[in-house]
Amino acid sequence: MRITPIHAFNYYHIYNRGINQGLIYFAKENYRFFLDRLGKYFSPDKAWIISYCLMPNHYHLLVYPMTDDFGNHVMQPFSVSYTKAINKRRERSGPLFAGPYQARLVDEDKYLLHLSRYIHLNPVSAGLVDRAEDWGFSSYKDYIGIRRGGITRPDIIIGFFKDSSGYVDFVMSESEAGVDLPINLRID
Repeated sequence: MRITPIHAFNYYHIYNRGINQGLIYFAKENYRFFLDRLGKYFSPDKAWIISYCLMPNHYHLLVYPMTDDFGNHVMQPFSVSYTKAINKRRERSGPLFAGPYQARLVDEDKYLLHLSRYIHLNPVSAGLVDRAEDWGFSSYKDYIGIRRGGITRPDIIIGFFKDSSGYVDFVMSESEAGVDLPINLRID
């Protein structure tokens, strides 16, 4: 049984990293394939993806499951599908991830907003880009209107603000001050 059981109609921070902290995306096409798999397995009747960020050796998802069997019917087949494809493409075998995905219940609006900001600032904090909008493998561009038609539901978070510019101000205020996160949000 999971340490954090996943129940329908709650928000969760789901994340995982590569085995031995190794890469889980080896080329841009791997990031795209991962996003394609998310779109396939996270259909709106099974789970909403609120925000995401794919980093070279880990990923973050903020999700809202619509079913109590989310783990067995969404996450497990999604993870297996991605791992099998990478193993075939890279002519490798064995696990890609450092174990089962981790999940944390997001039970307060403040935590929900902070987590979304944390997810979007992950590539900035890691020194991969200077601005969140420069990272192509997160949902931030969907949030600020640079990209449309993604797999996420930015309206859930943007709804807390007057408009998307309010969210941008919220994200930028944290990045300018430095990310100060509770230890339970960190995975590195």
